[in-house]
Amino acid sequence: MNCPYRFICKIGYHNNVLMKYDSDIHPRKSIRLKDYDYSRIGAYFITICTYEKEYIFGNVENERMSLNQFGKMVLEYWNSLPGRYTNIELDAFVIMPNHVHGIIKIIEIVGAIHELPLQTANINPKTERRRMLIPKVVGYFKMNSAKQINTLRNTTGMPVWQRNYYEHIIRNENKLNKIREYIQNNPLKWHLDRENPERTGSDQLEDEIFDHVSYD
Repeated sequence: MNCPYRFICKIGYHNNVLMKYDSDIHPRKSIRLKDYDYSRIGAYFITICTYEKEYIFGNVENERMSLNQFGKMVLEYWNSLPGRYTNIELDAFVIMPNHVHGIIKIIEIVGAIHELPLQTANINPKTERRRMLIPKVVGYFKMNSAKQINTLRNTTGMPVWQRNYYEHIIRNENKLNKIREYIQNNPLKWHLDRENPERTGSDQLEDEIFDHVSYD
C-alpha cells in the first residue's frame, strides 16, 4: 500500500500545542470500518476524553491552555510514544482541560501485527482489534499516563480516561490540514468546544471533522 504522505517533519510548539509538519504537504458519526486494519500506513486523528469529562489537565486562560502537573505528565507520555513504537510519528497534538487531540502517523508496515488476519473463527473481533497498532499505542498511552497521574494525586486505581476514544482515518492532505488547523486553534475556540459544558456556540470546522469520526 502506498503511503499518501511524506513523513519528513519539522517540530515546534505553540501555546502548548505540538505541531509537526511535512514541508511538502503544504503547496462524530461514521461507522468504524469493520474490516479495516488499524496497523496500515497512514495518518489517524485521535481524541481521548477524561473520565466523566473531568477537568484534570489545567485551564484555558486568555485563549491559551495552561497545563498543570498532570497535563505536563500527559504531554511527556505522548511525546515518548515514538521511542516505544518506532514505526509511528507524531503530528499535531493539544491538551485541553478534559481531553486531548492528536494525529498519529504509521510510517511503515507493522510486521506481524499487520499480517494478522482481521477475523478468524477462533478470535474475538475485539481481541483482534486490540492487536492492531493504533489501539495498542492508545492503550499504552492511556494506561501509563493514568497510572502516573494517580500516583501523583494518591488515587490508585481511579479512572482518568474514558474507556473509549474517537478515531478517524485521515485519507488526504486536505483533511490532514483541516484537522491540524482544528487542533492548533482548539484553545482559541474553547468557548465553542463540544467538550466544554459551558460552550456558547458551535465551531463549523469541529462539526465537519466529527461528522466523520468513529467512536471506539
